[in-house]
Amino acid sequence: MKKLCRRSCLGLWVLALGLAFGLAVHAQAPAPAAPAPAAAAAPAPATPVDAELKDAAGKAPSQADLQKGDPSGAITGTISDVPAADSKAGVTLPDVANQVGQNKIAVNFVWTLVCGFLVMFMQAGFAMVESGLTRVKNANHTYMMNFFVYTCGLFAYWIIGFAIQMGGAAGNSNLGGLQPLASEHAISIFGKMWGLWGQSGMFLVGHTYDVGVMVIFLFEMVFMDTALTIVTGACAERWKFLAFTVSSIIMGALTYPLYGNWAWGGGWLSQLGTNVGLGKGYCDFAGSGVVHAVGGITALAVCMLIGPRIGKYNRDGSANAILGHDVSACLIGCFILAFGWFGFNPGSTLGASANGNLRIGTIAVDTMLAGCTGTIGAILYMWALKGKPDYSMSGNGLLAGLVAITAPSGFVSPVSSCIIGLVAGVLVCLSCSFFENVLKVDDPVGAISVHGANGLWGVLSVGLFADGTSNYGGSWNGVTGSVTGLFYGDASQLVAQLVGISTLIGVVFTISMVINLALEFFIGHR
Repeated sequence: MKKLCRRSCLGLWVLALGLAFGLAVHAQAPAPAAPAPAAAAAPAPATPVDAELKDAAGKAPSQADLQKGDPSGAITGTISDVPAADSKAGVTLPDVANQVGQNKIAVNFVWTLVCGFLVMFMQAGFAMVESGLTRVKNANHTYMMNFFVYTCGLFAYWIIGFAIQMGGAAGNSNLGGLQPLASEHAISIFGKMWGLWGQSGMFLVGHTYDVGVMVIFLFEMVFMDTALTIVTGACAERWKFLAFTVSSIIMGALTYPLYGNWAWGGGWLSQLGTNVGLGKGYCDFAGSGVVHAVGGITALAVCMLIGPRIGKYNRDGSANAILGHDVSACLIGCFILAFGWFGFNPGSTLGASANGNLRIGTIAVDTMLAGCTGTIGAILYMWALKGKPDYSMSGNGLLAGLVAITAPSGFVSPVSSCIIGLVAGVLVCLSCSFFENVLKVDDPVGAISVHGANGLWGVLSVGLFADGTSNYGGSWNGVTGSVTGLFYGDASQLVAQLVGISTLIGVVFTISMVINLALEFFIGHR
């Protein structure tokens, strides 16, 4: 037996050495002889542009000049910093053109990534707002849900959610074309193709291991996680951690990506313009519908299943106020969210260079103004109703204005943004009262009203207030021209927005209800 073991071991060693030797020989084997080079073509005659480039290279600051320092920045960044494809020929016009193109994409990469980082920081704001508006005994549980939802959502989105949402989203010139994302499952209805879900990008492997795809993945992922966080606030103080975990994973893998594909990934809502002539298709610039309404409507479905907190309602159905434990955490969290919204809305241009992206300044101002007037609307409403402002509704008024301006921020004027925000500030107060007192839905932080009701209002406002002055490369959703709403002459855009709203209320709510009913049956939500 021992001899047999020794022989087996010896045989394995010999086999291993043989394989190692074979691989080494294969790696070191000389490459086959290259075919004889063709006769060199005659050099192209020098052009005036080539002469100018050589002249500029000759006048570029020398290494000795740069060693003296450049306090004004006048000699840093010249033609010497443009890489030449042929060092002997020097910098040519194609070299300059390639550098210009790469600089454009680099600017857009950096802009989109930094804005994505800002949106990721909004998780801290959500955690503070939600925990501050709940009782101290449940604060740690609320913080932990806000912490872990990031992991749940990211993991599920990386596995399959991103592929479902953006697998057919190729064609964005801001980020280099995103050509690896060119597989959309579509069906033909009356001779028109309608996209349903993407099919490329699972695990970010293969051809989707691409620099541009990585940028859009990060940016879209933090948006997805924002939608998931909305549900944790509405269900705070009574949601079982296991049920929260499973529900969040499914939402990040399926519910959110599906609607995201229909709106942003080349799906059927975005094709309403090209296929049936409804404006520029469904338009949601930064996610009032895709992010906030999906989150708010999912929160409504789960809250209806999970039921109210103990002590929230009396036997006669009247509601009791259950006060939060930390005003400072709530309002500081609101400021963090408002800061992060500068990544949310201006960042949704997916670039700062070319294709009308200089509108980022207007988008940022629209965002600020809507948050401002949302706060004013909520404070004035509660002051008139209760005789004094209410801190929680003041914060929710700010957030409601920001949610409402998210969809139209790329298409409206500052005056319109003020109107949209003011309406949102009043609407959030009315909506909170309606859900609490009429539908008997217990929402500790008002997330359903802030994100759900005002997400729908934001989607609708695109069809009303879009003024036709934006110009993102001359078209939107494949339809030439700028997005224009009812008040500026295009009633069909309003119809497209109403189709999107109907889909949110009908399809997204139904999917969320069915999924969470199954979870209630198998593991229970409380």
